[in-house]
Parts: sequence; C-alpha cells; structure tokens
Amino acid sequence: MTFDYDNHALDLRSDTDFFFLLTGSYLRITGRHLVQDGQGPDWLYNDSPFVVLAHNTEPDPRFIYANRTAQNCFEYSWDEFITLPSRLSAEQPDRAERQRLLDAVTRDGFVDNGRGVRVAKSGRRFWVDNFTVWQLIDEAGERLGQAAIFSSWRDA
Repeated sequence: MTFDYDNHALDLRSDTDFFFLLTGSYLRITGRHLVQDGQGPDWLYNDSPFVVLAHNTEPDPRFIYANRTAQNCFEYSWDEFITLPSRLSAEQPDRAERQRLLDAVTRDGFVDNGRGVRVAKSGRRFWVDNFTVWQLIDEAGERLGQAAIFSSWRDA
C-alpha cells in the first residue's frame, strides 16, 4: 500500500505499513535484515540502539521519520524533526557532499560505509561513520524517499 509521505499530518512512529516499507526495501536493496524477528515498529522507534532516519521525495526533502535514537543524537523532538528539511542535518559547507551521496543512492539503490559530519539542533557538530543510506521503494517499485541508519557517532 502506498501513502503520500509528503503529508505533514502522518505519524509514522508506529505505523506498520511504513515499518514494512523501511525493512522491506532495506532487505530488497541491501540483502540484509534491518531488524531481527519479533522486532516491530515500536521497537524500531523506541528501543533501537541505532539511528533510523527517512525523508520523503519533495523537491527539498523533509524528514518523515526519526526514531528516538535519532532524536537524541540530533537534539530534535519528533514534531521538530518531521518538519525539518533533511539538508539541515548537515552544515552549509557539507551539504554538497551530502547531496552527492544522495544522488549516488538514487543511482545505485544504496550506499554503505558512508562518512560525514552532521549537525545537531544546538549546533554541535559530530562525525558519523559507517552509515547506510538506501532508497525507500515499495514492492511495486515506486520510489517514496530515502532512509539512513548508523550506530555510532562522535563529536567533531
């Protein structure tokens, strides 16, 4: 089932369809499982030790999902995150490199072992190593956005 992820009113924190889009597209594109059996949308949002972010396909993509680990890392609440253009997760000088990475994801389906500097709401800069970014593509092949995961970060 396809949804309009450009709708600001959607609450995807425990949405089963969105969970299956995240996990299913990750498996189809990377060949790896994002979660273990028995771990569902509530676990991914509330308990996952790794950051999970997703943005939509608007011309200036906006975050549509950020689990609690992402919220803690970037210092934004859920309500702040889902109105934030994803480009603002990087400082201005780093945005061109971030865009090149996202273009590679669009072209290749996913990128592994990414590395870059990101910025939190407070302005704190931090390095992210070994991140994966992939296309959110439903079972019908429709591109609905991009998602990223990473499990470690350190202040820059």
